[in-house]
Formats: sequence, C-alpha cells, structure tokens
Amino acid sequence: MSVPRSNVARHLRQAALECPDDLATKSPLSIGPDGKVVHMLRSFKSLDQESDAAARVFHAEGITEGTRVLLAVRPGHDLIVGMFGLLKLGAVPIAIDPGMGWRSTEACIRRTQPEAIVGLRLATFLSRLPLATFRSLRIRLTVGTSRWRRQLQQCHSTSPRPLAEVSATAPAAILFTSGSTGAPKGVSYTHGMFDAQIELVRETFGIQSGEVDMAMLPLFALFNPALRMTTVTPLLDPSKPMAANPAPIVATLLAEKVTTSFGSPAIWGKIADYCDARKISLPSLRRLLIAGAPVSGELLAKLRVVAPQCLIHTPYGATECLPATTIESTELLGELRQRALRGEGTCVGRPVKGVEVRIIRETDGAITSIASARLCATGEIGEIIVTGPSVTREYDRLPEATRLAKIIDGEKVWHRMGDLGRLDAEGRIFFLGRRVERVRASAGDLPTEVIEPAFRQHPQVARCALIGLGTGNNQVPALVVEPKAGYFPVNSGERERFIETLQAAAKDNPWASTVKVFVFQPALPVDVRHNAKIHRLRLAKEWTAKLGANPLSNLKS
Repeated sequence: MSVPRSNVARHLRQAALECPDDLATKSPLSIGPDGKVVHMLRSFKSLDQESDAAARVFHAEGITEGTRVLLAVRPGHDLIVGMFGLLKLGAVPIAIDPGMGWRSTEACIRRTQPEAIVGLRLATFLSRLPLATFRSLRIRLTVGTSRWRRQLQQCHSTSPRPLAEVSATAPAAILFTSGSTGAPKGVSYTHGMFDAQIELVRETFGIQSGEVDMAMLPLFALFNPALRMTTVTPLLDPSKPMAANPAPIVATLLAEKVTTSFGSPAIWGKIADYCDARKISLPSLRRLLIAGAPVSGELLAKLRVVAPQCLIHTPYGATECLPATTIESTELLGELRQRALRGEGTCVGRPVKGVEVRIIRETDGAITSIASARLCATGEIGEIIVTGPSVTREYDRLPEATRLAKIIDGEKVWHRMGDLGRLDAEGRIFFLGRRVERVRASAGDLPTEVIEPAFRQHPQVARCALIGLGTGNNQVPALVVEPKAGYFPVNSGERERFIETLQAAAKDNPWASTVKVFVFQPALPVDVRHNAKIHRLRLAKEWTAKLGANPLSNLKS
C-alpha cells in the first residue's frame, strides 16, 4: 500500500509499518499506592488502527477534506488519536489553549468558524448553547465516552484506511498564539510546514528512534510518531501547569526512563526545586528543551545538578516559526551569563540549519518587501525577523495582522517576531524583550531584558517585570517583584531592606539605576500556555492606575 508523500499523518502510518510493536503512547490512568502512575499503553500499530477508526467515525458524521474542526479533548491519548484521525482525512483541526478564558476562546471560535467540534462531553454540551459563537457548527462528536469507544470498536479494521492525498501546501491545522501581548491569533499551518518542523527538531536536537518523551506542552507530543519516540503524557492540567503536583511527574520521569522533554521555565523550575529539595536526580534525561520565556541562569545551574547526563537547550522561536535558534546551557552559563547580567541581553544562540535570522531597523507599519528592510549593524539593537521552511505564511482570517507580521522575499516569507534583539560578531542572537513592552523613559528606551536579568538573579525573587508607569515617551521605569514563598515584605522596613538588596544584586548593570520605583505583588499575571510569559502591559496599566503621575510620592504616602 502506497503512502501519500505530503500528508503529515503518513509518519504514524510509516511507524506502524516499520516498528509496529514499539510503544507509541503511555497515558496516565491512575496513581498506584506506591505513588507511581499507572498508564494505558498503545503500540504504533494500535495507535494507527485506532486513529484510522476515528477517521472512519469522523467521515461517517460528515467530516471530510478541508472541514474545519474544533478539537477540544484532553491531552494525551484522545488528543493524538483525534488529531491523526482528522489529519488522515485532510480535515483542518483547530487547537485552542485550554484555560485562555471564555472571552478569548469565544473570539477564537467566532473568527475561525469551525464546521464541526470533536470534544469532551462538556465542550460539546456548551457548543449547543444558543450563541452566535457556535452558529457555524453543524457536526458535534463527543469523545471519551462509552459510546465513543463503541464507535471506535465498530469501525476498527486491520486494513489501513487510505490517507487523503493532500499537497504540501494544503491546510493542516490552525494553532493559536499564546496571546501574551495581545489577542491570540490563529496560525495557519500546512502539511509541508509540519514536515519541515519535524526535520528541524530531529536534526537540531539529535533525536533518535526509541527515545521516550514527556512533553509538558501537549501539542509538541504530536511530533513523536514522526520521530519514533514513545509519548508519555504528564499528569498535569495544561490550562494550569504551575498548579501541577511535581511528585507524580518526577515519579514518571524516573519510572519510564524519560530521555527528552519540552517545557516552560515555570514547570521545570517547579520540578527542579522538588528534586533539589529531596536530592533526587534524573539520570535517564538526555535532553531538555526549555522555552516560552527567558530561562534564568539559576534554573539552568540547578537542572545541571538534577539531570547530570542531560543537554539543556533553550530554543527561541514562536508559534509562527519554531525552532529559529538554540543554545545549550554549557555555553549560556559562561561568559554569556555575565553579559546578560550587565545588560547586553539574553543570548538565544545561533540559527538552526535552514533558518536565517536578521536584525533590522524598527518599523511601526508594514514592510512590503525585504528590499525595503534596513539591516542593523553588528551589535545594534533592532527587531528580529526569521525565515525558513517552517515559517508560516499567514494568520487565519486576519489579513491586517498578516500584513504587519510578514515580509515578502520572492518565494520566501520573513516573520517579524515582535522582539528586540542584536547580533554579535560570532553570529549569535541576543534577545532584549518584546517591542511593545519596552519602557519609553525620558532618558531613552529601556528594553525589558536589558534590566530584568540583573534583578532576577536575586535569591528571593521568583519573577520580576520592568514596566513603564504613565504614557507616552516620559514613562517612569518601575520593577514589579514577585518574591519567593516566605519572602514577601509585610511592612515598610522589610520593603526598604528588600529594595536595598535588589539594588545591590544589580549594581554591575549600568541601566539598573534608572529604576526608581519598586513594588511587590504576590503573583504576576502570566500566559496560560507556559505560565512563564509575564503580562507586562497589564501590570503597567494596573500600577499606573494605582500610583498615578507621582509614583514615588504615592508610594511613601
């Protein structure tokens, strides 16, 4: 049986043919009396057959090539089966982050106008509410129920179902950005872009067949059949990763001999603290990919003790282009760490093979062609743009956002990352923060990553955010600090002593002295996907409203 050359679901079919009995998934069922997680196991062959059965059920209900399908299922086995069942049909799954809030979810659904929903009972129940949001839906399928399992059994066959003959440029899925600095946007992926992303991940990080992966971000597990890796689903709620209990996660990392994992600095910080406190090491880990926000040197150093055999990468990219660059902790913890503390920005490494990164002069409006973009000199701060085989070409049904974010270069498309950065003489990229989040002070602009690393190194700081109080070009630089548990200042004396130690920690940073206002907050608002990207614009608005035009006077009053 021939396998279509462009449908990205072919990777699962090929794995089922070449290594049918190898384990594809381990999905958590319960926690045993010994604290170990009990898993449901599926081989590549059984996973292929089950997703074939799902495709038959979907097709019988009217889902065909090109049908837009809202996929609202639990991470793990159901997500993988549902996603591959839809891809096999040539349908277009729409994946929206759980936990982003009803208003954002509603806006995403209303814009993408799905024709079908494949979801948990609650999701399909809510979709029947008489709201304009759900007007486009004509097909509803509930998964995870006894009826769903009977449908799969009735459609089970040992004969593989033919895959849809789609082209490399055919729509494959719509994945949403985290919305950390604005409304979430649907990113249009094609089958060819997914293929390119799979090859970039394989080649960049040296992934081998037979490895065991635990992806803390559910959608990243979908690459694993193509990489011939076993997927172990972590026992956590993806809408609240920081609420996860690290104990069963660590127990699973050890029991299943997990070799690779992708996650945010927030979740890996929690795992590292748990292991460090109990003197637990993770000897099987070969590779960690930590992304979603800048990773502190303190976390990297702790992880190198917790996972001594592990290479720790901090890749840089976005939903629109991943990966773009990467750097390993050994290089990052050397001289580059000191440069970050001195205000030169956080190094995110060199471009991965096949990807090109440039730093261009900032432009507020659209850039219609690459010829009109002006390159920055080495060391000069500008905006980061990226091109490569996995770079997406457009946002779904958002032509103005596409116009502002993309630059045409013949057959290529450059993506404007929305980030500030600089290039050094060795070809390394330094990240300086989001363009929209820099502080517009009277003495000049202050990118967030010029100042924050110097204060983040303070041993009592969990998170901190540089914000601008006020509006226009005369903002007052302020630092909002989230102290670690047990260190929140409860009176003016403790507050003043904390500020003094913050200033001492940042004394070698030439820009740290521009921060005159320090405020403390029990928890900083973060994105729902990584629980790591701080909502600085929200903080700036809230603290400006609290402190008014004279923040120093109001703090003392």
